[in-house]
Amino acid sequence: MDTRHTAAVSVRLRFGDDARLGPGKIALLEAVARTGSIAAAGREMTMSYRRAWLLIDSLNRMFDASVVVASPGGANGGGAALSPLGHALVAAYRAMEAETVDAVRRHFDALLPRMTVEPAAAAGSQRTRGA
Repeated sequence: MDTRHTAAVSVRLRFGDDARLGPGKIALLEAVARTGSIAAAGREMTMSYRRAWLLIDSLNRMFDASVVVASPGGANGGGAALSPLGHALVAAYRAMEAETVDAVRRHFDALLPRMTVEPAAAAGSQRTRGA
């Protein structure tokens, strides 16, 4: 596929000064849902258990109920699962992301063929063109 004629979209939401939600936290929630474990989800995403736990904790504190419910380890192993709110959060984010991709296509597809460099190269370029 010719990547010069496509645009990638990454949606990040900011709620106030400290609460943020983006593709990384959503992917972590999806990994928890898949693996049933915060530790396994973190490993799958090449992050430490502590980092994964801190991200989950920040998400749990963003809402009036937990998005991930963890049961302590021990003889029975413990685990983690998305709460109904967690499933709703992932679904809402993915729906908004899909709508955003559609909007980008509607508004920018005609302009992308006019780009003279690969989009990834343009983002990292030190050169500026008429701001």
